[in-house]
Amino acid sequence: MESLLPVVSLSVSHSSLRPGQSKNFMVKYSSGRLPANRLIPRRLVLDSLGFIPMLFNVPLLAGALEMKEPEAIRAQKLDDGVRIQDIIDGEGPEAREGDLVEFNYVCRRSNGYFVHSTVDQFSGESSPVILPLNEKEIIKGLKEVITGMKAGGKRRALIPPSVGYVNENLGPIPDEFGPRRSLLSHVKEPLIFEE
Repeated sequence: MESLLPVVSLSVSHSSLRPGQSKNFMVKYSSGRLPANRLIPRRLVLDSLGFIPMLFNVPLLAGALEMKEPEAIRAQKLDDGVRIQDIIDGEGPEAREGDLVEFNYVCRRSNGYFVHSTVDQFSGESSPVILPLNEKEIIKGLKEVITGMKAGGKRRALIPPSVGYVNENLGPIPDEFGPRRSLLSHVKEPLIFEE
């Protein structure tokens, strides 16, 4: 009884391509039932051999099972609703209440929309803010976030409106009209600061 499928020798070569031409493989059949050299679409060859790559990746899958879990970002929630995530632990001295601190920040609305940043996203130039850590000059939520933070560290914080811009004189407030207006128009919603 004759075999229903022709036996295919696995001598597969990629045809030379011209711009706009699809990729095909030249498959040489060892059976006399089909023409000796016939172009077969690459997708057909890859789909028909789709299970073979899984056989070759078995050692890779075994290595994937031994991968370590990434470290979870530590987060804490303060009594007044401020949520803090430590992204990078700093190595310098800790900021304490009353200290004069210099920092860069990115402020976003809780839905992720950009409000203001002290770092230019295109040039990378920064104009850090210098403020004392007291509630008369800096918003209370941001003071709590920066207090205890080490120099060189990075934190992300969600600051609720109750400890945010309750007074227009509290910093940090941008000097430019547009960013200042944008920031002050969102004082009644939670803000995300990254410093």
